[in-house]
Amino acid sequence: MNAANPVRGEAGIRIAGEMLVLRPSFAALVAAEGEIGPLFGLVERAAEGRLSLGEMVALFWHCLRERPEALTREAFGEGVAQAGLAAATPALKTLIGQILAGR
Repeated sequence: MNAANPVRGEAGIRIAGEMLVLRPSFAALVAAEGEIGPLFGLVERAAEGRLSLGEMVALFWHCLRERPEALTREAFGEGVAQAGLAAATPALKTLIGQILAGR
C-alpha cells in the first residue's frame, strides 16, 4: 500500500504491523455519517473528549483507502484498540481537520 498523501488529506495508521491509509473522501464521510450520525457532532464530541472508540473505529473503517482482503472490521477495531489512543490520535486529528475544512 502506498504512503498517505497529506495533500489529499490522507492519514496513515499502523494496524497489526501494516500501514493503512485513511482518505476522507466524500463517499467515505457520507458512509461514516450514515453509521455514526452528523460529523459535526462527532467533531464536537472529540473536542470535548467524549468520542467513543467505536465511533473512531467506524470513521477510520469507512475512510480506509484500501482494505486488505483478509481484514475484517472486527480485526481492524482490535488493531486500533491494541495500538492505543496515542497511535490513533494523529490520524483522527487529520480526519477532523479535513471534515472542518470541507475538503
